Amino acid sequence: MNQNITIPKWYKTVTIIAVIWNMLGVLAFIGHIMMTPEVLATLPVAEQELYKNTPMWATVAFAAAVFAGLLGSIALVLKKAFSLPILIISLIGIIVQDINSFFLTNTLDVYGVQAVIMPLLVVIIAALLIVLAKKGLKQQWIN
Repeated sequence: MNQNITIPKWYKTVTIIAVIWNMLGVLAFIGHIMMTPEVLATLPVAEQELYKNTPMWATVAFAAAVFAGLLGSIALVLKKAFSLPILIISLIGIIVQDINSFFLTNTLDVYGVQAVIMPLLVVIIAALLIVLAKKGLKQQWIN
């Protein structure tokens, strides 16, 4: 890295927040896959059906989204160029998971329109992390 490159002061804060955000995603995934039949039985029947009918490919996409997001965010903190392709993988995983949630199941019928808010926020944040990685490469903040 060129010694004359100045990385903005906000960069470290934003990337650390990104790591925390993606750690929360990993925790959500773990909670999803570790849900016991007893806990599942406490949910309304419509929610139980959503969980039971989630295809394996959607669960794999969920895993790819959160673990790639975490790894990509850690790479941003460490100023590594490989953050960009990993963050792109994360966004692809998010989109694939959302295709299942919003186009192949009745998620909106079960949870209502408010069910779109968090997934939309997740897509926006993932896209912004990609923009940050691209900017970091262009400005030589990451190598």
